[in-house]
Amino acid sequence: MEQQKVWYITGASQGFGLVMVKKLLASGARVAATSRKLEALKAAVNTDSPNFLPLAVNLSDEESVNNSIRRTISAFGRIDVVVNNAGYGLVGGLEELTDKEVRDNFEVNVFGALNVIRNVMPVFRNQKGGFIFNISSIGGFTGAFPGFGSYCATKFALEGLTESLSEEAKPFGVKAVIVSPGYFRTNFLSSGSLAVPANPIADYTNIREVQSAHQFNIDGAQAGDPEKGVDVIIAVSKSDNPPLHLFLGPDAYQLAKQKISSVEQDMLGWQALATSTNFN
Repeated sequence: MEQQKVWYITGASQGFGLVMVKKLLASGARVAATSRKLEALKAAVNTDSPNFLPLAVNLSDEESVNNSIRRTISAFGRIDVVVNNAGYGLVGGLEELTDKEVRDNFEVNVFGALNVIRNVMPVFRNQKGGFIFNISSIGGFTGAFPGFGSYCATKFALEGLTESLSEEAKPFGVKAVIVSPGYFRTNFLSSGSLAVPANPIADYTNIREVQSAHQFNIDGAQAGDPEKGVDVIIAVSKSDNPPLHLFLGPDAYQLAKQKISSVEQDMLGWQALATSTNFN
């Protein structure tokens, strides 16, 4: 039953993570939730339920992550579902972004998730079961967004490692799902969640247009309802045959189909020459 499950959710003080924590607690589930700032997390969730375990975690610090896993096991006895939700957007042309800006983006969006996976898999192997949701983006399936090269790269990496994880973990009864949302009305595009380049280059007017649109036009007007998106993820967590790729929202479906069609066209256009490469 749902109320018996223990969830471990990163990036839980805002966005999808916060909506998910509140919905799960309301359903009777037990939830360990992480954030960099413990007080902000407690204030956002605003409950004294014994089913809620707020944890201050630095996802870049493996010992901090491991300690939070141990505390969750100590409090609830097990972990059934992990949601790697923590992450942030970075807008800026690849030429504009500094090495540090890009590496910091990977540190949270990729290596933070890997730290969680590395430390929860021993628990799941011992239990002979578990569920891992890695929250990606439609930008992790199609990178055709000027100014989002770094962010898309982090999400492409997350999707690639999740595909491998799915195969590696299958013998232990562990399921892995890539969640690729389109535009949902969270605070993802707000100043606290979307970093901008410290050294913009004036020539990149196309990137500034995209940046401005996301910051001032799209933010707050996204069509996706986070409550409904979270409902889909919770429904998938109950499935015996979940998808590896879970696209969320009609826009995500449309963009994914465009990418698949584009790849097929590239393959067909060059197939005769590109497959003539074996030894005769």
